[in-house]
Amino acid sequence: MMRGFGRRRMGGRGIGFIGLAYLAIGLLVAATHGYLVAWNIPGNILEGLAAILLWPLVAFFGVDLHALIA
Repeated sequence: MMRGFGRRRMGGRGIGFIGLAYLAIGLLVAATHGYLVAWNIPGNILEGLAAILLWPLVAFFGVDLHALIA
């Protein structure tokens, strides 16, 4: 009997295709909304990373992270 046939093993797989797609879209949205400029200032680094991770808020709801973080 084959136990666990068809199940994915936990751990050791990285972030996967969906995670990579999410981050790629986040990079694109952050770049087009001006969050990936002047990364020599700590506040800009925080804004850029937040924009990449929270891209649905920026793209769909128009949240301005410049005003929230700065």
